[in-house]
Formats: sequence, C-alpha cells, structure tokens
Amino acid sequence: MMLIVVIELSKRSNYLINNKQECIKAIDLALSGKWDEAHTIVQEINTDFAMWIHAVLHKIEGDKSNSRYWYNRSGLNTYESYKNPDQELLVIKEDLFL
Repeated sequence: MMLIVVIELSKRSNYLINNKQECIKAIDLALSGKWDEAHTIVQEINTDFAMWIHAVLHKIEGDKSNSRYWYNRSGLNTYESYKNPDQELLVIKEDLFL
C-alpha cells in the first residue's frame, strides 16, 4: 500500500513539473492582458495550480460562478482569498517556483 502511495505521489509531482512552465506562461499571458491565450493553456492542464489559475482567469473575466467552481476544484484557495487577481497570479507564480 505504501509503495502505491509513493508511486502516485511521484507521478503527480512529475506531472506538475512537466506542466509548470506552461502554468507560468499562462500567468505571464494573463498579466499582459492575453486572457484567451492563458485560458487555452490552463484548460488543458489537470493540476491543482492550473485549476487555481483557471479560477483567477474567470475572476478576471467577471464570471463569479465559474471562478468559484475552479477554486473548488483546485482545493488551494477560495474566491474571497484575494481581492486583486493580478496579485493572486503573482502569488501563484511564486508558489510554482518553490
């Protein structure tokens, strides 16, 4: 059982590492006003961080219910956690570098 858990954690970690650069690219695009391009990237990645970015993008768009849905899926924060979406994206970017 322990080996299965370790293998699954390793797979999850590798998946995040492989998609980390794409998440950073999506954040940079969003911060430069290229919402559609950022959205296209994160909707193809199935990680907690990508879902968090997806939530922030819908917050920027003004789609509160869809944003809340993605926050819930990510499990990392809530809609109310940050008032400024740009600041939130910078926090996510910083977390991706940890």
